[in-house]
Amino acid sequence: MPQQAWLGMVVPKRHARRAVTRNLLKRQIRGLFQAEGRALPPGLWVVRLRAPFDRKQFVSARSEALSAVVRAELRQLLERLQRGASGRT
Repeated sequence: MPQQAWLGMVVPKRHARRAVTRNLLKRQIRGLFQAEGRALPPGLWVVRLRAPFDRKQFVSARSEALSAVVRAELRQLLERLQRGASGRT
């Protein structure tokens, strides 16, 4: 069992067609994990993109709107993980 939290990421090309979008998502996942992931219990944690982002809604892969949506979803996910982890013994 790991003594710290380890991060894995899966950002499939079928959900984020442009490499710049995939890289943006990975950078944001890593950044949030480094900033706030210390509250997670030791273990192997994997973040996986399960659904595509609408290219009509987010025309630019580097748009601030896309970044804001990704940050909000990641924070929500991390909060859920921390709540679930704090309930365990």
